[in-house]
Amino acid sequence: MRPPAWLRHFALRDAPFSKDLDDKDLWLPTSRKDVVDELVDALAERHHAVVVGEPGVGKTCTLRALRARLPESGFRLTYCHNATLGRRDFYRQLCLTLGLPVKATAAGVFWALNHHVQELARDRVHPVFLLDEAQLMRDEVLQHLHILSNYAWDQKPLLSIVLVGLPDLRRRLALGIHRSLWSRIHCRVALDQPRPEDTVEYIAYRLDRVGGKPTLFASDALALLHEATAGQLRDIDRLATACLRNAGKKKLKHVDVELLQDVLDADNLLE
Repeated sequence: MRPPAWLRHFALRDAPFSKDLDDKDLWLPTSRKDVVDELVDALAERHHAVVVGEPGVGKTCTLRALRARLPESGFRLTYCHNATLGRRDFYRQLCLTLGLPVKATAAGVFWALNHHVQELARDRVHPVFLLDEAQLMRDEVLQHLHILSNYAWDQKPLLSIVLVGLPDLRRRLALGIHRSLWSRIHCRVALDQPRPEDTVEYIAYRLDRVGGKPTLFASDALALLHEATAGQLRDIDRLATACLRNAGKKKLKHVDVELLQDVLDADNLLE
């Protein structure tokens, strides 16, 4: 199929801001590399972790980078995102994700999970449960997680739990009813808002991987793009793509601040 006209205009091999990226091609800002290192070290030491941040600050990118860094031979990562379930259904979801038979009772489901974790330990595989949108988890599930997090065999934890969510998650965990779980979480990460240089780095990276030059966006346009999006990647992807489409239609060589302002005005009208 022939590429769209705007891609041909800028001699791009593919859409630069597409969501379809392998982990190996994932962009990770320099400011986030220390965070991934901290998480890798925590899991290597069999600790639990919590990662919080506002929407769009890069929590998903951080988790994908973590997945790419952990050796498959020694870890088994399980990702769960349906955070609004009750306790029994939460454990049933874990079992389904792990390919385990689902029992009828909560005790049966918990036993199946417990047995599986111990089997992995005997095989020298450390299971890691990534629980996304954890700020939405019910109190009954969070209160029971401290039992799941307290598996021990020869005084070593048999699994690690990584809770991921909005800043409200950290405030909830600090409440008295969840102190037992909170005290077991040694690695506590709060992701800062992206910086202007992160946006510049991101645009340059995404353009470079499809044969584009960072000069496609003028420096003042990049500054305005960061200001308008607060560095949130989903918004950057949408607006940057619209800018390139419009610039291609107008046969412009780059995106200037005036064109970006037109795109922002239209985007605000649509919202």
